[in-house]
Amino acid sequence: MKRSLKDYIIIGIKGVAMGAADVVPGVSGGTIAFISGIYEELLMSISNINLNLLQTLRSQGVKKAWTLLNGNFLISLFLGVFLSVISLAKLITWLLNNHSILLWSFFFGLVLASIIYVGKQVRQWNIVSIFLFIFGSCLAYFITMLTPIVSENPSLIFMFFAGAIAICAMILPGISGSFILVLLGAYKPVLNAVNERDISIISTILVGALVGILIFSKLLKWLFENYKDYTLAILTGFIFGSLNKIWPWKKVLTYRINSHGEKVPFNELSVSPFSFGEDPQLFYAIILSILGFSLIILLEKIARDKS
Repeated sequence: MKRSLKDYIIIGIKGVAMGAADVVPGVSGGTIAFISGIYEELLMSISNINLNLLQTLRSQGVKKAWTLLNGNFLISLFLGVFLSVISLAKLITWLLNNHSILLWSFFFGLVLASIIYVGKQVRQWNIVSIFLFIFGSCLAYFITMLTPIVSENPSLIFMFFAGAIAICAMILPGISGSFILVLLGAYKPVLNAVNERDISIISTILVGALVGILIFSKLLKWLFENYKDYTLAILTGFIFGSLNKIWPWKKVLTYRINSHGEKVPFNELSVSPFSFGEDPQLFYAIILSILGFSLIILLEKIARDKS
């Protein structure tokens, strides 16, 4: 596929949106990739990292291998993700701490519209696809209700599998990779490792993430090629079930101490805005939900007009 510089800039912007979503424990960058129309290309590009790529590199050179990898696409996208994480992480963390209801409301509207968008990709809804939608919804909801594990000094083997599982969640629409790390009790050790420059833990997580994404992307690619409607149905359900995690009004059941020694929510329960107990900011929350919802509808319309 021949692309212009403008096309790669747009891909980079989509990467920025993915990175911003991944910073929030509860919103998946995979959802953003799906609604921005690059999800299947991302899966196929990642799944091309295999022995055949190395053989092409040896026999036909770097240029051919780079083309086979779809390297320009991947580097544009992940550069956007990287720039987003390092530039927007502090802003989104501040918003989560100071205006959490409004931030969650925006993402709630965005993800709600994403359910409609992904569901419309299913060409034919039947008993099997409806069952898979319900199964995906229940599974995602169950995951959002799990109590996080507390783990202060996990082993390297544990961190390897935590990285592998988290990266799978990161490319799967619905639950974010950072939320999976929280559930596994690996979120705090990962932050500590980054802050303390613990190379052994960081490298173990990265190797686990690399192995996880290479295996999982191939599985998803195979599912899309052979059972696209059923795969889309279960992904639609997974996004629907994950709405519980990003519901704006929550009652804190228990707290934990984060890596900075601050008291932060640990286990939460979704409640009605009318029984929230504090100012629910309902008017502004509805406005931002509509804004997030409208943004996805607008993106879909632009993509449809373009095609």
